[in-house]
Amino acid sequence: MVINILDQGAKGDGKTINTRKIQRAVDLCHEAGGGRVVIPAGIFVSGTFRLKSHVTLELAEGAVLKASPDIRDYTADTHHNRYRNEEALDRCFIYAQDQENIGITGRGEIDGSAEAFPNAETCGTEVSGAERYGAGASDREALHTKIAYRPMMLRFLRCKNIRIDGVRLFQSASWTAAFLDSSYIWVSRVHIFNDRRYNGDGLDFDGCAHVFVEGCSITGTDDNLCLQAGSRKYPVKDIHISNCEFSSLCAGIRIGLKSIGDIYNVVISNCTMNRVWREGIKIECTEGGKISDIAVQNVVMRDVSRPIFVILNNRFEPEDYGSSLELSATPSIGRMENLIFSNIIATDSEEMKRTHFRFGSDIMGEPKFGGIRIDAEKDHPIRGLSMEHIRYRSIGGVKKTDIPQEYPEVKDRLAYPAEKGSENYYPDWSRAAFLDIRNVRELYLSDIQFSSIEPDERRAVYVEGCRVLKQEIFFTEQSDGGNETTYC
Repeated sequence: MVINILDQGAKGDGKTINTRKIQRAVDLCHEAGGGRVVIPAGIFVSGTFRLKSHVTLELAEGAVLKASPDIRDYTADTHHNRYRNEEALDRCFIYAQDQENIGITGRGEIDGSAEAFPNAETCGTEVSGAERYGAGASDREALHTKIAYRPMMLRFLRCKNIRIDGVRLFQSASWTAAFLDSSYIWVSRVHIFNDRRYNGDGLDFDGCAHVFVEGCSITGTDDNLCLQAGSRKYPVKDIHISNCEFSSLCAGIRIGLKSIGDIYNVVISNCTMNRVWREGIKIECTEGGKISDIAVQNVVMRDVSRPIFVILNNRFEPEDYGSSLELSATPSIGRMENLIFSNIIATDSEEMKRTHFRFGSDIMGEPKFGGIRIDAEKDHPIRGLSMEHIRYRSIGGVKKTDIPQEYPEVKDRLAYPAEKGSENYYPDWSRAAFLDIRNVRELYLSDIQFSSIEPDERRAVYVEGCRVLKQEIFFTEQSDGGNETTYC
């Protein structure tokens, strides 16, 4: 069955709220056994609606499905964001729960109306109903607007067989797409662009399996793509990311942080990253789970502050941000093993001499922050890590006086709950110009080549507390005649 929302009375005038009309079209299509709900050319404004089994939302060329700028058009029964102290991200625009064979396709656009919502990193700003809607707002409105919500664009909970293909997903007020405890997901040829609000993630997969992301372009203000394991019941496994491009004020691809459960069988290949102000590939096992069997290959990066960042530790921040809602106490340190990084080129330009900010004051990266960093607590080493065929040309230019003399170790938070240790956002400098690896067993380094644009006074490489199987690192310097000299 094919249902055009115009036949249900929808209006593409950019003003009319079409929530009920769109929902009725989805319901009719679902009840008839499935088919396509067509959004034709025009600007169709809507609040929260739900996709249902065997229904594909098709956006025609010239179609814009625009999220309502009024938070009262977003329902509270769409699950929630799974990080602590981020209730502002609980609402969402398009939702599906316990459905199968659903999709969003076409050559049209979904606009998240980011500019209509506050640009706050958390939900800390309280706004009363009277303040938001005027002195006549009801008590119910006041309760519903105590949090300054920034709705997500898409959220799928316990769904199976999801296809997102060809569409443009622009200016979400927070995360673009959250896939939760779902399986068999195909995201292909999708263009995601967010630059106006914090938490501008692209694709987030928590507890998902059998995921295929291919041919996508993602620009955002936070993690472009994220793999997370919020429970042991739903391991993250069999993930395929290929032929994509990433650009971010924060990170390109993040695996973990939320890592109560296991994450394994992940392949990232044939991707490019350009202008990523923190980390290109970031892997964090911090909540007691296991991250293993990860292959990153054929990735080209330009102007990425830290091309690779890997850490195995334990953390729990009940009053801060980032810890899983499902986590109730500091966990034991988990496990990380079998990681391969191969055929990676990372090149800085003169742009990387600058300090890079997010929304004016939030520092993301600067020259002293750069470098590849791999770290673990000394009694819980990473096991089995290979890096081969790596070319990294950094901006350099850091002086010894630019960084502190002492560099902190990773601390076991069960043993040292109050002592400050090395983690993701601390320290905000790198002690090595190119590569810093601590506490790795079965470390294999082959055909690694480093150079810098400006002389760097930091030590080039640290390899500490490691059982090294092979270490083959070359350094290339530019001579006065313009020729390169390579040495070990």
